[in-house]
Amino acid sequence: MRSEEKVPGGPACRCPRCPKLEKRIERLERENEELRKRLDEALRAGKRQAAPFSKGDPKADPKKPGRKPGRDYGKRHFRARPKKVDRVLDAPIDEGPCPHCGGKEFENHRVEEQFVTEIPKIEPTVTQFNVHCADCCGCGRRVQGRHSEQISDALGAAANQIGPNAIAFAIDLNKTLGASDGKISRFFDDAFGLQVNRSTLRRAFLRIGRKAEPLYERINDLVRESGLVYPDETGWKVGGRRQWLWAFVSPSATLYAIEPSRGFDVIEAILGAEYSGLLGRDGWAPYDSLEAATHQLCNGHLIRRASLLAQANRGGAVRFPRDLKDLLQRGLELRDLRDAKRISGRSLRDELNKLEWELDELITKRFSNDENRKLAAHIILHRDAIFTYLDHPELEATNWPAEQAIRPAVVNRKMSAGNRSHSGARAQAVLTSVLRTARQRNLDVVRLLVDLQRSPDPASFAMQALGP
Repeated sequence: MRSEEKVPGGPACRCPRCPKLEKRIERLERENEELRKRLDEALRAGKRQAAPFSKGDPKADPKKPGRKPGRDYGKRHFRARPKKVDRVLDAPIDEGPCPHCGGKEFENHRVEEQFVTEIPKIEPTVTQFNVHCADCCGCGRRVQGRHSEQISDALGAAANQIGPNAIAFAIDLNKTLGASDGKISRFFDDAFGLQVNRSTLRRAFLRIGRKAEPLYERINDLVRESGLVYPDETGWKVGGRRQWLWAFVSPSATLYAIEPSRGFDVIEAILGAEYSGLLGRDGWAPYDSLEAATHQLCNGHLIRRASLLAQANRGGAVRFPRDLKDLLQRGLELRDLRDAKRISGRSLRDELNKLEWELDELITKRFSNDENRKLAAHIILHRDAIFTYLDHPELEATNWPAEQAIRPAVVNRKMSAGNRSHSGARAQAVLTSVLRTARQRNLDVVRLLVDLQRSPDPASFAMQALGP
């Protein structure tokens, strides 16, 4: 029995044909060490509270902060003169010598204007409604009156209520800015002297969420009927269990949905299986099931993926992601020329055909690197959705509208860790949809929520607010 077998490339091998193998082993060891360092840095960065905002070590020669001097300063903006002035105060020159030189004579007297726009000190106002009640002689049931400014018919123990303006501001602070119930309660107390319990705010959110259901359904109809939609999704928690928050953004409305599924069933419920409009989406596979839609794959995701591969790969494997990134960026440059009207329609078509031909040449090569092969296969699968935006000027090259809609929800998730109950999750989806859509349509968010609370017929109010 041999004590040590001489296998080519093994520890006891002295074969003269092994230098290439040894070089390959050395290269792989160096790559392995570098990847270990990157993994260690990523793991340590993920445990730091400031990790999402850290970009590594500062530059040795950073740009000077602030505006550039001279002609490169940029456009200067000034606050416009107020349309309304509530009071006028004089600021006369003090009698006495000049504070600079001691002189006693002055000339060229003039009056300059200065404006200060201030938030007034607001104190809560209490409105008493004298609700007239009577008993019907026919059925014996109580009948009561209702004023147009009332938000509820509740009497007795529930007769002392928080007003619609306060509730509307609280909803906006919580759902848009991510302020907690406790912080809103403290802010109301400090700013207005209005004491509101956190539980009162929470019950109000649930109540207004239920009342806003017709608005939510109308927003769903607007998104479904739109010829352009940008969908996206992110993780969420309901009662500590994993859920998904979806965002569907159209030019005139945004719909949020919190669902236990990340699959096509949610897309079908919102858009319909036969949706045939323009769809600006990322690479998530369930979107592929919308076969009637015209797809645009997010070029931003592809460029970032190519950049990461170009950093991680070595040798010849760097060429594919580098060339792919360059080609996609040329497409964006072509879009900018089109939008600036610096290229004719025929030249645009010629350049687009050239880009598509180069893309086909690039993704049909044989790849020895697994990650390059996966990326090429992904692009081949979505080949017709790479440069759709060049044929449709109204379509973005990336799905940034959906990502911008997801961002405030992510901030809210970081502050609240999601919702405790399914009813809270439903109110979250309904109210955030109403707030986002109102701002898209340049509606007064607070006024909309106040009118909703006072409306006795939410269904009619939804048609009136968002149109038929």
